[in-house]
Amino acid sequence: MTEEPDPEAVASALLSSLSLLVRRVRQAPVDGGLTMPERTALSQLERSGPTTSSALAREVQITAQAMGATLGALRARGLVERRPDPDDGRRVVLTVTPAGRRALKDKRNARAELLARALTSGTFTPAELEQLAAAAPLLERLAQNI
Repeated sequence: MTEEPDPEAVASALLSSLSLLVRRVRQAPVDGGLTMPERTALSQLERSGPTTSSALAREVQITAQAMGATLGALRARGLVERRPDPDDGRRVVLTVTPAGRRALKDKRNARAELLARALTSGTFTPAELEQLAAAAPLLERLAQNI
């Protein structure tokens, strides 16, 4: 008779291993030229749609000044553009440009390739790859339940 897994022990092990995985993937050098703050701002802007700089700063929990500097760098590279707010002509909203969407996609693809290389490095058996594939939807469901 097998013992039921302790949810607290499972939670602790998952948090530890997933934190390490995310940290390593984020720290790995990947072509694409986006800094972490730029990627965060661009990703959030892509998800939330057109918004103001101050609203975006609140969403990602950084100062308006830091967000202004980040958005300035993104605008200079043509990844974000300013437009009049359709609801209030006095305000300006920011949107992701097609080049910004490509930069995000390229960064995501590079990270996926990084993981794929690690998975095919010969240190994982086919059975382990199957276990990881089966765990992915469970991890996504777990994230959605938090």
